[in-house]
Amino acid sequence: MRTQQVGVVRTTPWWARVVVGVVVLGLLFFLLGRADLLPGIPNPFEEKTTVRSGPVLLKSIQDLNRFEGASGNFQVVVDLDKDAKFLPDAIRGKRTLYVGAGSVDAYVDFGKVGDDAVQVSDDRKAATVRLPHAALERASLDTKNSYVVSQQRGLFDRIGDFFSGNPGNMQQLNELAVSKIQTAAKQTNLAGRAEANTRSMLERMLTSLGFTKVTVTFGPPPGTPTPTATTRSASPAS
Repeated sequence: MRTQQVGVVRTTPWWARVVVGVVVLGLLFFLLGRADLLPGIPNPFEEKTTVRSGPVLLKSIQDLNRFEGASGNFQVVVDLDKDAKFLPDAIRGKRTLYVGAGSVDAYVDFGKVGDDAVQVSDDRKAATVRLPHAALERASLDTKNSYVVSQQRGLFDRIGDFFSGNPGNMQQLNELAVSKIQTAAKQTNLAGRAEANTRSMLERMLTSLGFTKVTVTFGPPPGTPTPTATTRSASPAS
């Protein structure tokens, strides 16, 4: 009895041959490009290097627009006393003790950074940034946590407040509280804290971009004239 062997012929699918051809062609371009054997044909696998120069870094900082570096919470007491001449307080007079709570934010305006405010070393390792000094936002009053402690009103004032619909003259109290909070914020080191936090933020950001030495200063550009008081000489007496 004879045994006949039947051979099975396996054919490669057309799409597999296309994939293999593309891979081989790409590898050939890569090797020839690395060896500079194809000067007229751009290498599709060529590495792209981006250099962070001064103007590019300046634009990145300006895009930050404004950085809220610090915020302070304040509580002030407003003592508003109104009286009338020749009338006793029981008839005409009003005294209100009001506690105003609010906050003030300190920020650095990156939009005001000049074209020469960012300097980058030749080796792209050191960067110097000069920023304007921090400024204070207008105080924001927290009306939910502001309240009247006590209030004394004369007879005429009680009648007037009843018809005016504003018994405590709250608008004036709120304005006085905002003004006192703003004054209190100026007497603190809130702006200094904002500058310190801004400096730390920029140092971390620029270090992550590859800079090993980052210097951040605050103030006007060098050579900026400072206003001076004008002194008038007294005219000689005749």
